[in-house]
Amino acid sequence: MLLVTSRTVGTAVALAVASALSVTALSAVAAAPAVAAAPVAAGTAPAGAASAATSAPPPVRDEDRPGRFGDRLIVTVRHAGPGRDGTYELLCHPAAGTHPDVRGACAAVDRNTHWGSEPFAPVPEGSVCTMLYGGPATAHVTGTWAGRPVDARFDRGDGCEITRWDRMVPLLPNLGS
Repeated sequence: MLLVTSRTVGTAVALAVASALSVTALSAVAAAPAVAAAPVAAGTAPAGAASAATSAPPPVRDEDRPGRFGDRLIVTVRHAGPGRDGTYELLCHPAAGTHPDVRGACAAVDRNTHWGSEPFAPVPEGSVCTMLYGGPATAHVTGTWAGRPVDARFDRGDGCEITRWDRMVPLLPNLGS
């Protein structure tokens, strides 16, 4: 008979389990040669095994890998000043397009692409931002990045928006902080 207690309920719960294995069978199992464990399918763990990977992020999906789905962005910049305003096409992986700094712009977006987060996400609602004004410049970025549609607007209306803009330089022009 096997006695199992549970602490999750706060009281001891005893379960009587009749054993179908004889002492001979248990001895045979203990004497058997070790067998290599079969590979575990992604996202599953053996029953009763505590996984140290539960705090690790899930594996990278194909759609999160750069260059798999034709990364193409159209960047429209307004009120940034002469030589900075305009509409530019950016293709990455491989780098091409009419953007003034194709390789730098692709590197900026790659640098800000992380699994589980959106590189073009707006400033979260309720963020506390400094009351800085970075000027009238605006940008609109559309297209596809890492297999996902992009439709993002940028401005420099407060400290959070300035930081968000600066994080994407040179995709967006460097206007200083």
